[in-house]
Amino acid sequence: MRSTARSPEAVRWVRRYSTLGEHAALWHALSLAGLAVGGRRWRARFRRAAATVLVAQVASSSIKLLVGRRRPAVESLPALMATPTGLSFPSSHASSSFAAARALSPLLGAVPLYTAAVAMALSRVYLGVHYPSDIAAGAVLGTVVGSAGRTRP
Repeated sequence: MRSTARSPEAVRWVRRYSTLGEHAALWHALSLAGLAVGGRRWRARFRRAAATVLVAQVASSSIKLLVGRRRPAVESLPALMATPTGLSFPSSHASSSFAAARALSPLLGAVPLYTAAVAMALSRVYLGVHYPSDIAAGAVLGTVVGSAGRTRP
């Protein structure tokens, strides 16, 4: 995956998208938008979804500290972006993205949210900052946490 489609423009776009996942910014912004435009009933659901994403972030970060797995270091394929920490397992981008997709899908639709979550997770492997197992574990963690915080339409 990292050795194909590495034009400077492709890297730039993937990096931009991946940056939206730092600290779950994309998902928190989406929840804030829902809070701003939704009625009273909707606001409670978006607030719950935002809290769910936060729980996924904290859980992922805690597991990272416990596991202590270092990020990939492949000499012939260096990472294509910097990261806030050197820890890799599980991917917090995948955790928060799948938690958001699961928690928000009854409100906003599953297809666009899961498409965005998969793209976010894969962007981390493309950029060389996660192993595939990191994003798989993050996706499972996020789905479990997101299920607990899932809202009903």
